[in-house]
Amino acid sequence: MNQKYRHAQPPLEFISPMLNPWVLKGSQIILPFWLQTQTEVGEINCQGVETLVECYQQFQEKKIRFLMAFRHPNINDPYCLAYLWWRIIPQVAKQKKIPLKKPIHAHFMYDRGIPIWAGEKVGWLYSRLGGTSIQRGKMDLMGLRSARHLFTDGEFPLAASPEGATNGHNEIISPLEPGLSQLSFWCVEDLQKAKRTESVLIVPIGIQYHYFTPPWEKISNLLSQLETESGLTPPSQPSLNETVLYQRLYQLAEYLLKTIEEFYRDFYHKTIPQLDTQTINNPNLALGIRLQNLLNTALSVSEDYFNLEPTGNVIDRCRRIEQAGWDYIYRLELKPTHPLSIVERGLADRVAEEAELMMWHMRIVESFVAVTGYYVKEKLIAERFAETTLLLWDLVARIKGESSFFRPQLGKQTVQITIGEPISVSDRALDYKKNRRHAVASLTQDLQTALDRLIIRD
Repeated sequence: MNQKYRHAQPPLEFISPMLNPWVLKGSQIILPFWLQTQTEVGEINCQGVETLVECYQQFQEKKIRFLMAFRHPNINDPYCLAYLWWRIIPQVAKQKKIPLKKPIHAHFMYDRGIPIWAGEKVGWLYSRLGGTSIQRGKMDLMGLRSARHLFTDGEFPLAASPEGATNGHNEIISPLEPGLSQLSFWCVEDLQKAKRTESVLIVPIGIQYHYFTPPWEKISNLLSQLETESGLTPPSQPSLNETVLYQRLYQLAEYLLKTIEEFYRDFYHKTIPQLDTQTINNPNLALGIRLQNLLNTALSVSEDYFNLEPTGNVIDRCRRIEQAGWDYIYRLELKPTHPLSIVERGLADRVAEEAELMMWHMRIVESFVAVTGYYVKEKLIAERFAETTLLLWDLVARIKGESSFFRPQLGKQTVQITIGEPISVSDRALDYKKNRRHAVASLTQDLQTALDRLIIRD
């Protein structure tokens, strides 16, 4: 557990965007070196960039406001998007002889939790690159107000991930959060109130990662490490055959699932539904159902502690738990103007420590929201093997009390960025006036469909 969370903290402050042209210029210079030395990204290819070039041109001509809604499978996504803005779009605009004012950039929304686990320097950098923070688990009025202002009046377009967080999968999209759809309709309203004529668009952006060379040996070695740490015996001479590797991966996943099921039964006194093996005779389907039952059980532990109702989907529940934990750790009464006695401070620290321990269960679930029992089985390719093995590595790291941020690197990757057709939000303004909730839900579903269509499935 992070030592910082053993003590209660003052309340989290909103990090406002403070775009600094010198920080932006320095980041543009450093980015290629950073990609080469600090990430697995070896090459970035883009499809449909002309669409974004046209959007930027119309944006600069004050004809449209637009939001880039990008898929979020990997922690390297922000670097790839920055490369798209700073390098690829200017190149394509030059080729097409479309004049664009420099710099080509974007404001962006980021989770307020990132500077907590990645360091305060990240918050400093993000704000000076024009980013605005948002707390996902509550009505963050300052964060929403800032994002709304940037969408309507910002110097650049806005970018955000409707998935809310990385899900670790190239070919599975997590259920989208409705916030970006609502933000888009607010932008339409704000423009109408100001008697401005710009149209509002959402541009879906797909991102996928593929290894230059399938890293079967490194996947096998990582499996061996996880098998050893789990108490299983790895093969003395591992085969790199996909079917054999799958059997090892399945065995490891099943063992971890069984061990954690027993953990919640024995120590949290939870009843996990038993499967009818006569009705469900497909082991992969059974594994997927058992996983979902386990995720619900893990969330219930946190929800019981924080006295939360288990309403909404898994992502909704994770966000509420996260916010409840933050409310226990980052306390209003701990502002410098509110001195506490030694006893009060000690009790506050105990609450903070317990809250972080309870949030651990939610973090486990957060990593496995998009996991199914058939993802690897239906396509035995290196990318799916790597994604799932790395998720199991995340799980074991969290169980050991270690950070899952610094993942093993399995090999250089090529990144495919695909720009989709813009979705007009302005054209839905009348529907929004008639039924706001339905219009937001419909736009969110259409965006989910658009992002899914951008996934390249061989």
